[in-house]
Amino acid sequence: MNTKKEGVRSINQIKKEQLLSAMIDTYQNLVFSVCYKVTADYFAAEDLTQETFLTAYKHMDELKDMNEKAWLCKVATNKSIDYLRSAGRRSVPTEDLFFEQQSETRSSPEELCLEEEVREQLLTYCSRLKSPYNEIAKAVYYDELKAEEIAKKRNENIKTVQTQIYRARDMLRKLYGKEKSA
Repeated sequence: MNTKKEGVRSINQIKKEQLLSAMIDTYQNLVFSVCYKVTADYFAAEDLTQETFLTAYKHMDELKDMNEKAWLCKVATNKSIDYLRSAGRRSVPTEDLFFEQQSETRSSPEELCLEEEVREQLLTYCSRLKSPYNEIAKAVYYDELKAEEIAKKRNENIKTVQTQIYRARDMLRKLYGKEKSA
């Protein structure tokens, strides 16, 4: 009985392989051209074509009711797009590119000084507010805490803290407006 199941399994296996072989003969150039058009990389397109047909082999039973040409094109397109997305993560920056990116992310000494001055001015404005808004404004805008963190720290309801943040922001806006108009 065990050999009968193995015989049926191997017959199904042979049928799947024959179907795959026919599919490759029919659609190999189409799948390759789809992959190549998306990636613009000949070698990647070759690999992605193989991956597409491997996926087709794995899902051969599901393909019976589908338009296999459209399905293969869709799989090839998705695999190519996934390849392009992951290619950005795999790329190794050159030395020049690395240092250019680092210098773009760092602030100049003037910018750092201005940022510090703005933070100090913000702290001054926060201290001018009445309690509890002064503490809330400082926590949100100076210490950069989230409402959930503040609520937990102050042992208060999250909605209460959110309301206080809203009011503190409005009060700070008015203080900044008075300063600009003066």
